[in-house]
Amino acid sequence: MTEPSHSAPPAAASNRMPGNVLCIVGSEACERFCYYGMAGILMLYMTNRLSMAEATSKEIVHLSKMTIYLMPLLGAWLADRWLGRYWTIMILSLFYCLGNGVLAFSEGTHWGLFVGLALIALGAGGIKPCVSSFMGDQFGPERQHLLPKAFGLFYWAINFGSLFAFLVIPWTRDRYGYAWAFGVPGILMLLAWALFAAATPWYVRLPPSKPSQRAGFFRVLLTALGRRGKPRPAGSSFLDAARAAHGDEAVDSAKMMLGIFSLFAVAPFFWALYDQTSTSWIVQGSRMIPFKLCGWALDGETMQSINPVLVMLLIPLLTVLVYPLLARRGRDVSPLPRMACGMGLLAAAFVVTGVMQLRLDAGVQLSILWQLLPYALLTVGEVLFSATGLEFAYAQAPASMKSTITSFWLLTSAIGNALVVAIAWTNATFIRASGAAEFFFYAGLMAVVTAVFVLLSRRFRRRDAEGRY
Repeated sequence: MTEPSHSAPPAAASNRMPGNVLCIVGSEACERFCYYGMAGILMLYMTNRLSMAEATSKEIVHLSKMTIYLMPLLGAWLADRWLGRYWTIMILSLFYCLGNGVLAFSEGTHWGLFVGLALIALGAGGIKPCVSSFMGDQFGPERQHLLPKAFGLFYWAINFGSLFAFLVIPWTRDRYGYAWAFGVPGILMLLAWALFAAATPWYVRLPPSKPSQRAGFFRVLLTALGRRGKPRPAGSSFLDAARAAHGDEAVDSAKMMLGIFSLFAVAPFFWALYDQTSTSWIVQGSRMIPFKLCGWALDGETMQSINPVLVMLLIPLLTVLVYPLLARRGRDVSPLPRMACGMGLLAAAFVVTGVMQLRLDAGVQLSILWQLLPYALLTVGEVLFSATGLEFAYAQAPASMKSTITSFWLLTSAIGNALVVAIAWTNATFIRASGAAEFFFYAGLMAVVTAVFVLLSRRFRRRDAEGRY
């Protein structure tokens, strides 16, 4: 196992990305092609091929995503406690490949759908908290200033893979059927595994954390809770006993993690809205007039490809031009303000979809090109919130719990998908709002959540590259 080097490289080298990062980024692009290729056709596969009801198919899509974003807890536990990030990625990626194989070879069967999705959830979800954290491990203290660009490049690769998935896989399905449409993503996942493995000799591979490091946060928390209600000296706090027992560093890490968790608590509402692009927005787009250019049709399903195109344009624009320009003018471009702006833009996107739905419900025929406006707002919001959230989760987590904290960040997406299902059930059972009213409700909810996030972020103490608060 390669231990990280603590010697500082020359100044020129410290301003260059580590070469092995390119293999990680390339592997991520292939993996995201696999995932979005499968997920992009899943809704219509169930309704058209398996003859499932639209409501049932929508629930399965969101529950599948919820499961995928629950599995990072398992992946992080394996990585931080037993296997390390490298071997967790290598082993669980094979389950991922197997899941796509089951979908392809059992095409048209209900059992194949559920077994395939379960295996994909284990593989895709298990490696999610490890890949971005493993990439961050490749940057020593002298390269910490490159992390924003590295995570921007990582997120750019995600969208590069998803763009081609949204374009290629529906085309593959239309010409060769669903078996190949699920099989091609599986082949790309095998390529992702091979590409990641290719740079093995050059990786910095940190060992799993020691039990004392892993349990520090929970011991501090239990000590503090155990003191509650007991007499204590004047002027002391509930954490004084924890400081005496475990030291200042453990207590500071615990307080930092509690602050991170409080910010993460509002993130599910962002994902509850965002992930409707694969359900509610597709349904809305199916009622709109497709746009055809040179034999290629842009409809509610292929419109999803607009999102990664915009992301790939926005990430270099923001990281190279906008953020430095705002910083020179004295504006705060740190992660939390960026994330708050992203949440506000997502609320605006749902206002626009609600207005369009009002027109559709009134019988007005609209071109699918009208969806470009909400997609643009959503995509800017996604870059500001999601890409920044990955950077924030890695940078602020204690060294011994990088994968674990990243898994909690990903868990917010699972809760968001569960939230969609819960709200949809509540709406169908009690409120029975539909169409534009539902879109406007989500927009209002997001506005309230954004205000809460801003209040919480103002109380958060950030951690610098050296771990100081």
